[in-house]
Amino acid sequence: MASVPKPDLGAARQDLYRKIEKHNFAPLWEVYHELIPDQPVTRCKPAIWKWADSRPYLMEAGRLITAKEALRRVLVLQNPGMRGESCITQSLFAGLQLILPGEVAPSHRHTQSALRFVVEGTGAYTAVDGERSMMNPGDFIITPSWTWHDHGNPGSEPVIWLDGLDLPILRAFAAQFHEPYPEEVQPISRGEGASLARYGNNLKPLGAVAPFGKTSPIFSYPYSRSRETLSKLAKEGDPDACHGWKLEFTNPLTGGPAMPTIGTFIQLLPKGFRTSPYRSTDGTVFQVAEGKGKVSIGGEEFSFGPKDTFVAPSWHPVTLETKEECVLFSYSDRPAQLALGLWREQRDG
Repeated sequence: MASVPKPDLGAARQDLYRKIEKHNFAPLWEVYHELIPDQPVTRCKPAIWKWADSRPYLMEAGRLITAKEALRRVLVLQNPGMRGESCITQSLFAGLQLILPGEVAPSHRHTQSALRFVVEGTGAYTAVDGERSMMNPGDFIITPSWTWHDHGNPGSEPVIWLDGLDLPILRAFAAQFHEPYPEEVQPISRGEGASLARYGNNLKPLGAVAPFGKTSPIFSYPYSRSRETLSKLAKEGDPDACHGWKLEFTNPLTGGPAMPTIGTFIQLLPKGFRTSPYRSTDGTVFQVAEGKGKVSIGGEEFSFGPKDTFVAPSWHPVTLETKEECVLFSYSDRPAQLALGLWREQRDG
């Protein structure tokens, strides 16, 4: 009996794909393992931005464009795996901003939440919703979503800070809005330190209503306080094997994260300390406040020093080794992942 010819399934499938594409369909089975992998996959790559490279480029930009022209004179830290996308991880933005003496970065507001970590210089301020705060190296400052904010430098030296924003998250939701303030500078309605006095001493006004929604009502966390706390903790107990002494900045009204989409942390590592490998699903940006050492991220090794910035992508094991006592500021999308029940970690990863 003659055998029955089998159809060419490959050709038939391709014919089906061509037909369904015209009607805006696509076969899931062709991309299933890419969409639902066995563990996190990211285009984000481990990378470091050395301060010795960053600062000269910022100062050159300062000679070529004013803060007013640029709106924000920022060098974007582009992840090498996602060039042209203005992001350092798939969910977060990072940039270094410069403001020169006598300049003002005009007031505006946007739906994106922003943080500032001051890297160099004194004499500048950030104003948020009618209150100014002077900026000093190591200070962590928040610009809550949809609050008027501007920056000015009445001082005598350049001031540079790291900007962190949830730009890619809002882009994913198509929820980006921006509005310029009618004047270059917003009016000041409260004295400096008012928010810290009102909420920052384990006290709160009776009947207090969160002024910035889920974002902390304290928008400036001075480095002097954070550093003092870390130093005291280091005298009271042994460091965690993966993190040293690590603290999270919190919202005093809720006890939750200081920002709803971005987690912010500061940690102290003693001299000669090597952490156990650690990985988590939140890709993390690190800014070196003090000290020197090296970091292994997913098997890639980088040496770091004061004012350098480096990034650890999602689910990449991180090991830190210090040559001297180090303080690291870091931020990630952990609160957003926790809110959605997605976050995972693995010690000794």
